[in-house]
Amino acid sequence: MGIVDRTVKPSFSKSLFLGQMASEIVMPYPVFDPAEKVRVDASVASARDFLSNTYDPWKAERDGWVGDDVIRELGERKLTGLFIDEKYGGLGLSQSGYCRVMEEFGRVDGTLSVVMGVHQSIGSKPLYLYGTEEQKERWLPDLAAGRKLAAFVLTEPNVGSDAFHLETRAERQGDGSWLLNGEKRWIGNGDKDVLTVFAQSELGHVALIVEKGMEGLSTGPRFQTLGLKANHLQRVHFNNVRVPAENLLGEPGDGFRIAMNTLNNGRMSMGTAISGGMKQFMQLSLEHTTQRAQFGRALIDFELVEDKIAWMNTQIYGLESMSYLTTGLVDRGTADFALESALTKIAASDTGWYALNRAVQVHGGEAYMDDHPLSKAIRDFRIFPIFEGSNDVLRAFVALNGLKALSEDLPDVAALKLSEPAKALGVIGPYIAGRVNRALRPEKLAGVHPALAKQAAAVAEQTVELRDHAEAALRRYGKNVQEKQLVQKRLSEAASGIYAQVAVISRISGVLKREKGEIADGASHGRSAADVAAEKTVAVNFCKRAAREVGRQLRGLEVNDDRYTRAIGTRVRETNGYGYSL
Repeated sequence: MGIVDRTVKPSFSKSLFLGQMASEIVMPYPVFDPAEKVRVDASVASARDFLSNTYDPWKAERDGWVGDDVIRELGERKLTGLFIDEKYGGLGLSQSGYCRVMEEFGRVDGTLSVVMGVHQSIGSKPLYLYGTEEQKERWLPDLAAGRKLAAFVLTEPNVGSDAFHLETRAERQGDGSWLLNGEKRWIGNGDKDVLTVFAQSELGHVALIVEKGMEGLSTGPRFQTLGLKANHLQRVHFNNVRVPAENLLGEPGDGFRIAMNTLNNGRMSMGTAISGGMKQFMQLSLEHTTQRAQFGRALIDFELVEDKIAWMNTQIYGLESMSYLTTGLVDRGTADFALESALTKIAASDTGWYALNRAVQVHGGEAYMDDHPLSKAIRDFRIFPIFEGSNDVLRAFVALNGLKALSEDLPDVAALKLSEPAKALGVIGPYIAGRVNRALRPEKLAGVHPALAKQAAAVAEQTVELRDHAEAALRRYGKNVQEKQLVQKRLSEAASGIYAQVAVISRISGVLKREKGEIADGASHGRSAADVAAEKTVAVNFCKRAAREVGRQLRGLEVNDDRYTRAIGTRVRETNGYGYSL
């Protein structure tokens, strides 16, 4: 039996392209139930204790590996099996709980967060999501305990973002086993123990569990990278590797869907790990700028310095809100979270890099020294906009999925002719009426605290504008919109900004309602009025910034320099470089 479509609700982000605000999906903001909060807090405390008192990221970088002793101790603390069911030896945390603990790894060391993310977010996850009971009993206990590490084996020398056209082949044998041949590259944990390998077969894509030591399996040489130097990034070779029939995940033909769904899950922990890193960048910046003085004043007293730290604080709040709203979609049983996962990954990796740049700037030359933690972070963080889905590819993915959903909601105007005005009126009429209704009555986000009414109204207006601009793009370009990547980028960025604002509005609404006793989950009780007011200020500031950026992206769909960009790009190709001289 193949993989069952488990969609319970539509994608919230797809609904934005339709000009709709599916409030029931994002309101109220998800919070931990008291029982799980106790377990998550204990795991966070355990991770923080180990990372603060035992783990040495500089030693790991010098040694070129985080250390088998590190993996063993993390396993003893059950930090290598955060989401795996307790019956297999894991902690059984929710997606939100898992991602909260991963934030601690990101705060201390990008490399360790990647090793743990590869092992759990994408390495063990296919088994957890799609394995049979026998497969889970066979492999998950060792993976949960850290006795073995997992890898996700997809990328090939000629296959990166276009993961559908794999060249690695798996041929089914008469006894049901598979003969695997091909080469993979850039595989984290590729020389470790349990590898989920994706290949083409005559029956479609397959996902196969390959174990270390199988005849015909070899790895290396290891890639030498700019950063993440304690991560084993490997070439993996398959030369007639015979994989037993019982090592097939799902059914033949399920492989591509297993790979994509795994990546959709895995991207979420990147968002929270990066927010953890950003918190560390801000903390280091705060300490440096309060302790160092120039011109008789602490650095933080200068507005251009304070501006950078305030920006970091605001962006962390927005990213954190976005990340945990997305994990909450999973925990609530919302199956269609692919676009939200992609938007979170894009926002996290881009914003994390911008925050790191600001942190380096306020440190001055000190952060440029090789032994400074921000110098190491520069090397480690630059990969995040590239792997687990390049940001440019994910932007196209979001926009094209949103446009596809919208196209299914539009009348067919492809065959309209000016010589048939009656026919044109009959088809265009509902479209015009719908547009007028949207303009008069933008759909509001339901359940928002009254103090956020202005922000809720603004995001509703932006949603209507997104629909109108997306519709205009479809009508202008038709199927050719698939080639208009600058259009796709602007639509995706606008959708991202709207989703981020919704996440922030949902979160701060919950905070304000709890303070008034309107919700009784206890998550924010005991805070001072000043603390709550300060949080509201951050939330409102984030929404204002995001709204301005959404407006800029949507205006750019109408007024832009794209034709000049295209002309210049064409000329550069023709002249094979810079073609002008003094």
